Amino acid sequence: MPSKWLDTNTFHYSQFSDLYRLVEVKQKKGLNISLCLPTLNEEKTIAKEIIIMKSELMTRYPLVDELIVIDSGSTDNTVEIAKAFGADVHIADEILPDLEKFRGKGENLWKALYIARGDIIVYIDADIKNIHHRFAYGLIGPLLLDDRIKYTKAFYDRPISIGKNKLRPTGGGRVTELVIRPLFSLFFPELTQIIQPLSGEYAGFREILENIPFPIGYGVETSMILDIYEKWGLDVIAQVDLDRRIHRNQDTKALGRMSFAILKTFIQRQRRSGMIDLSTDLFDEIIQYNLVENEYQPDALKIRGLERPPMITIPEYCQKFRITN
Repeated sequence: MPSKWLDTNTFHYSQFSDLYRLVEVKQKKGLNISLCLPTLNEEKTIAKEIIIMKSELMTRYPLVDELIVIDSGSTDNTVEIAKAFGADVHIADEILPDLEKFRGKGENLWKALYIARGDIIVYIDADIKNIHHRFAYGLIGPLLLDDRIKYTKAFYDRPISIGKNKLRPTGGGRVTELVIRPLFSLFFPELTQIIQPLSGEYAGFREILENIPFPIGYGVETSMILDIYEKWGLDVIAQVDLDRRIHRNQDTKALGRMSFAILKTFIQRQRRSGMIDLSTDLFDEIIQYNLVENEYQPDALKIRGLERPPMITIPEYCQKFRITN
């Protein structure tokens, strides 16, 4: 039963609250750090995230060198607000425009690698209601202070919002406990030590992120862990307790679609590695049902499970960053 990693590679954000020290180490190592916010209709929360991160981690403490927003095509005021508050805003479809266009969080994260200049890339979801700069420096700390660590993952208490200014004190992480943890328990028991593998906040060195594929949708968090674990082992991964995260919660049907994408990503990974042998191809549609006028009607959604190749294989990226293969 694995236990050593949980003791040696689990941290609390307060261990990295000396921001003067983090800045000093960053400058001594000659590193640049990019903070990326992937967005889709986040007008209610994006301004506060930008204000706090810029004021605390760029103005007060020069820990983060750039803050970029990669937008999936918001139909609300997300883009205008982000620009107004000083973020470097990019539309995902306009990045690497000669490639086929896809829509999804993983697509945003992948394209951020092309835009961002940093040696370290920090990804933070844009829907956090209790945003604090610990969500960034907590993830950056282990990467700067521990040379073993190349990728950091957040975990936290996730109370469920049940109405205006009302929280249920326990809950959240439902897909993790119902889907991912059982899968990890069956195939990779050592990965069960990762408390919240689907958390939307993580950071890593470019040399890691540019060498792994990115599913375009919800499977990206799962694939990152599996691919980093396979290529470099569990010891390069750390997890950081960020205490509490409040965000909007999705309904059961949305979680079902998320679970479908994650399951497909997981099975495809294990099929390619030879761990799973399937005699037929997986289907691309999740079929759910709606009750309409006392009749159940199917509601099918196609989720193809597409993924982008490692960014290091894209010629435009190699040219921009002067990489020779």
